[in-house]
Amino acid sequence: MDLRKVKTLIDLVQQSGIAELEITEGEEKVRISRSGMPGTHFMQPMAPTTYALPPDGAAAAAPVPAPAASPEPTGHVLKSPMVGTFYRSPSPGSPSFVEVGQTVTKGQTLCIIEAMKLLNEIESDATGVIKSIMIENGQPVEYGQPLFVIE
Repeated sequence: MDLRKVKTLIDLVQQSGIAELEITEGEEKVRISRSGMPGTHFMQPMAPTTYALPPDGAAAAAPVPAPAASPEPTGHVLKSPMVGTFYRSPSPGSPSFVEVGQTVTKGQTLCIIEAMKLLNEIESDATGVIKSIMIENGQPVEYGQPLFVIE
């Protein structure tokens, strides 16, 4: 969702005095609600990131990382360099770039992350064997989220 739209929604919640507002636009979902402290709002998109506004109602929201769901995997972890949508293959119906157990070399394309309608090829930063693929095809990813484990 466009940041300008989110700021407009925050202003709407502040001015109207409503307790909660939830908007769904396609696959994107934003919820803005007032907590027990006056002037504090929380937005929770479908991805596990929470945005908190300072009590003075400033429009700049700072991401607060969500708690880790599982322990850090062993081996070299390739993390997402951006926020976007993870794709294992170049197009629907095409074979995946890599599979678990496959040997990869540094610089080899492992996946695509779509961000703002741009397809970004993500290359391996290490040589080794794919031990694990940490995210499902078509799922949203956050900056720094583990994508692959390479040994």
